[in-house]
Amino acid sequence: MKVCGSIITLCMALQFGATTINAFFVAPAGCNFAGVQLHAEERPYLGSFGGDVESNFEFVREKQAAVAAAAAAVGTTAFMPPPPVEEPPVVLEPPPPQQQPTAAIPPPITTVHGGPGMWDPRITQIVQGDTLKTWSYASNFVDKVQVGLKTDGRPLDTDIELWQGPDNTPVKMRVYIEDGKLRPFSCVIDTPSNPNTVAIRNIGQLEFPLASCVCAAEVQPRPEGPLAENLASLTIQGGALKTYPFESNVESVQVYLKTDGRPLNARIELIQGPNNNKQVIELYTEDGTDRPFYTVIQTPGSGNVVRVVNTAPVEFPLTSWVAPYLVDTNASSMDVVLGGDLDW
Repeated sequence: MKVCGSIITLCMALQFGATTINAFFVAPAGCNFAGVQLHAEERPYLGSFGGDVESNFEFVREKQAAVAAAAAAVGTTAFMPPPPVEEPPVVLEPPPPQQQPTAAIPPPITTVHGGPGMWDPRITQIVQGDTLKTWSYASNFVDKVQVGLKTDGRPLDTDIELWQGPDNTPVKMRVYIEDGKLRPFSCVIDTPSNPNTVAIRNIGQLEFPLASCVCAAEVQPRPEGPLAENLASLTIQGGALKTYPFESNVESVQVYLKTDGRPLNARIELIQGPNNNKQVIELYTEDGTDRPFYTVIQTPGSGNVVRVVNTAPVEFPLTSWVAPYLVDTNASSMDVVLGGDLDW
């Protein structure tokens, strides 16, 4: 027990800063320190407090207070862990705006302002057998249109109609041509009011397609004014007919039909040989003055005769002009004309 008490006393002395045993220790009764050598020059670490235990505790408390004050001066708390480092606040950026899906833009509607001329690819359509194609014009500036039809050498059989409003067909015709490549069809239809739609129906079989074009620009001129007056006109009564023969150097013939305001019903035939119809046009117009009929018929070869028949009753006469359109001035009446198939 004596040894234990000495050890405890020594530990306490070392904890509170004493360098000698007698500076912090009061020898208990019965403890013998005769064998312990104390050096006279050793002084207690606590200095003037000597071996007073209470003084040593006061010194320790003062020392602890000084340490705490020094720590407070530098911004820390004695015997406390350093404060946690404050991280800078995280600024959350707004998410980028989501791109809205763009709807597919439909292609613009193809609008051709009349077209640059006949057989322009933008206004030319292929009409298969038993198929209908239309060309519509809503402008007031379109007062007449030119219609062209042709094939690759096969027969051409089609219906052409002018629609103006619902259930109103002021002009209709049926065209038959034996060879649509050798004799392409071309005519001018007047459209004094709007809107107007030209409808072309191929009434031939599926094996006989045709190419069609309706043009409102550069319409082929027709005999009007002085030109019509210089041409030899002829009045054809209802049920009557008139024939016009042409020489072999005439490559095409122009036909112009009109009335005094009454309906126009006629049939125009191109005959080459006895009763050999190369081209037939069956025509109806509700007003032969506002909507006269003008066409150019190709007449290759020799022996061509144009026959005009007034299919209306006798009360509806018509006036016709038939004259050469293109004439080959280099041709001679002595040239031989070959018959049969020209391509053979």
